[in-house]
Amino acid sequence: MSKIKLLLDLVSDMRSLADSLQAVCEAMAEGEPAAEDTKPASIEESEPKKTAKSANKKVKLEDVRAVLAEKSQAGMTAKVREIIEKYGATKLSEIDPKHYAEVLKAAEGLVNE
Repeated sequence: MSKIKLLLDLVSDMRSLADSLQAVCEAMAEGEPAAEDTKPASIEESEPKKTAKSANKKVKLEDVRAVLAEKSQAGMTAKVREIIEKYGATKLSEIDPKHYAEVLKAAEGLVNE
């Protein structure tokens, strides 16, 4: 493999890592409880029930990024990259928002082997 190809692969991996780190930071920031919200939520409250209405709910980039970052940190970076490339992109932000639900579903289906 040429040195140029190795460097390009390194750049790609570093971009992926940066995206993953950003997603983790955003997920952590969203997960911080507000000052007035000191009562812990029960398990039923924290996990929304899936209905037809919530299935049609628009998935946000931040939601997808958080799940992909979690999977990447769990050692599935190559699989995460495959999902992103499946939609013709080199990074998550290049994916058309209409595909976010599909990407999220694919990412949630990933298991570490």
